[in-house]
Amino acid sequence: MAAVESTMLELGTEAPDFSLQDVTTGNIYTPRNFKDSKAFLVMFICNHCPYVKLIKESLVEYANDYMPKGVGIVAISSNDVENYPDDSPAKMREDAEKFGYPFPYVYDKKQEAAKAYKAACTPDFFLFDGDLKLVYRGQFDDARPKNDIEPTGKDLREATDKVLAGEPVPEDQKPSIGCNIKWIKGNEPDYFG
Repeated sequence: MAAVESTMLELGTEAPDFSLQDVTTGNIYTPRNFKDSKAFLVMFICNHCPYVKLIKESLVEYANDYMPKGVGIVAISSNDVENYPDDSPAKMREDAEKFGYPFPYVYDKKQEAAKAYKAACTPDFFLFDGDLKLVYRGQFDDARPKNDIEPTGKDLREATDKVLAGEPVPEDQKPSIGCNIKWIKGNEPDYFG
């Protein structure tokens, strides 16, 4: 399977809206849930992608480090579950419980959130400041399934530290790379040109 890069949504973009249900609690989440956060991270992940599998434990470490500092986090899965049943809400719940996700893991059945964020791959990260303006969209770090680099979240951590310190995040950002989002046939977005 070919790796796909982030589309690199324009910096300064306001967090696109969504209203999605957490597979574990049943609670509904929108960006407004995080309006009082110092920063807000939206990440598109899934259960079966090797790029996501590699970093799941590091994602939990990142969340446990930064949520107490005022960073709101939500993980979204947008994959076509009819053709990829490992990414179904029931399997998402199992994954969230297995890895102890401290953040909501929500299901984007209609793939509208993925389109609104111009998400391309799993994982795909979008970090917003306290005003819900995009300041970082890029990779977690340089770890990939076959390069023997240990995942640390270095790039995302550096960007988050800058936001929390009230400093600008450098605009030179490496795109995330991973498996393509599994689009429902006929629902593919037009932003891949």
